Amino acid sequence: MKTYNPTLIDRAREMRREMTPAEKHLWYDCLRLQPVRFRRQCPFGPFILDFFSPAIKLVVEVDGDSHFTEKGTMYDMGRTSYLVGLGLTVLRFTNREVLDNLQGVDDSIRQCVSSLAGQK
Repeated sequence: MKTYNPTLIDRAREMRREMTPAEKHLWYDCLRLQPVRFRRQCPFGPFILDFFSPAIKLVVEVDGDSHFTEKGTMYDMGRTSYLVGLGLTVLRFTNREVLDNLQGVDDSIRQCVSSLAGQK
C-alpha cells in the first residue's frame, strides 16, 4: 500500500524548513530524544503529518489557531478518522500546550510510546 502522495514531497520539505515555534520546540526538546524514531512533516496518504513514528504507528500533531475554526475542526476530525482507520494512534496538542507545558506534553508522548512499543 502506498502511504504517501508524491506530490506532497516538496510541500513537506518546505514545511520542515519553516516549522512553527511550537513544532521546533517539540522536535528539538522532546521528539528527537524519544526511544523511537520520529519523522518530521511526513507525507502520509493525502496529508502531511507533523510528526510520525512508523515503528509504533504514532502520529503527533501540533495544532495552531487555524485548527480551532469550524472548518479546521471538521478537517481535523476527518483526518483523524482516516488515520485511525489505518491503525494509527493520533495525539494532538495545541501550540500553547507545547510552548507552556512541554514537560506535560513530553510525559504524555513518552507514556504513549511506552504503551505502543510494549504492544509490539
